[in-house]
Amino acid sequence: MMVEDQLAKLDPKRQARAKEYASIRRRLMLLNLMLGGAYLLLWLLLGWGAWVRHALNSQVSGGLLPFQPHWILQLLLFTAALAIPWSLFDLPLSFYSTYTLPHRYDLSNQTVRGWVTDQVKATLLSMLIGTPLLIGMFALLRSAPMTWWLLGAGGYSLFAIVLTALAPLILMPFFYTFTPLSESYEGLEERLLRLSERAGTFVQGVFTFDMSRRTRAANAALAGLGRSRRIILGDTLLEQFTDDEIETILAHELAHHVHRDIPLGIATQVPLTFGLFFLLHLVLGWAVTTLNLQSISDPASLPLLALLFSGLGLITLPLSNAWSRWRERLADRYALAATQKPEAFISAMTRLANQNLADVDPEPWVVYLLHSHPPLRQRIQYARNWVALRE
Repeated sequence: MMVEDQLAKLDPKRQARAKEYASIRRRLMLLNLMLGGAYLLLWLLLGWGAWVRHALNSQVSGGLLPFQPHWILQLLLFTAALAIPWSLFDLPLSFYSTYTLPHRYDLSNQTVRGWVTDQVKATLLSMLIGTPLLIGMFALLRSAPMTWWLLGAGGYSLFAIVLTALAPLILMPFFYTFTPLSESYEGLEERLLRLSERAGTFVQGVFTFDMSRRTRAANAALAGLGRSRRIILGDTLLEQFTDDEIETILAHELAHHVHRDIPLGIATQVPLTFGLFFLLHLVLGWAVTTLNLQSISDPASLPLLALLFSGLGLITLPLSNAWSRWRERLADRYALAATQKPEAFISAMTRLANQNLADVDPEPWVVYLLHSHPPLRQRIQYARNWVALRE
């Protein structure tokens, strides 16, 4: 545990590097979006989907399979034909974005072997989660072509809620090792548990996880729902932050549960999900006649569905980010009131900026489009204003 040192101060050199890093990441993100969109458009405009569907049908001339596959196998083979070439094409950009660049800016501790292992794990996890969802969606398209969107939106919303609850129990341990805090952190653990009790939030316990195997950045969270909820602290946070700073960070996370941000987020997301699925229903009906699809359950619609999901996600991103920034401001206010330690809050935000190489003052358009949290300089200034008002 680090000693209680002086309040952290912004490092001008790291802030200059933070702006460089953020700018490069934005350009890489834009490049990835453009390449991914172009890839899907090629499938649609050049008729690759119809060709693959034809090749997977043994009952027509030119079919490549010696047998007629079940519709589920045909769907999975089509998905593989769509996803594997893109994954191979995107691999160099992905490696540069998530391995080379963080190492260049001294943010990563990960080895190449560790990076490959994480990619394999992420792929397997995506397949385990995505395959049942994909099959379920196309089963609805086949069995209820007029009402599939209602059933699909409801099922997807329920699945998202369950996944949120199970994430700290099943998904996160897939990548990290969680251990209870050691006796040397007994005082901190008691403090955080008392803070949770005052907030009326049940937690299963306080755990640390091995962020340092991958990154030098620090983070903490209150993960899970109901009986699965637990406090998780990155080992990098424990090593570099004071107890008071960690308390203010955890108070911010507790605020999301006090303010019922997760149920509110679900309540706002569910109508959007139903609207999205209804729009997909309309577009699929149009595509049957325009894009030469055999039916709305034609696997050749997959490139179109992927393009729509991505495009609509980008369109709604500024709105969801604006909602998130509002809730984050309320959480900061709660953290200051609950702990009565504005200096520690300011120091924690400053230390996060230095350690995570976060740009404290990004351009307004960047905040509007991409940021789910207010800029750190605004959060620090809010805490200073809170001190002034209290005095």
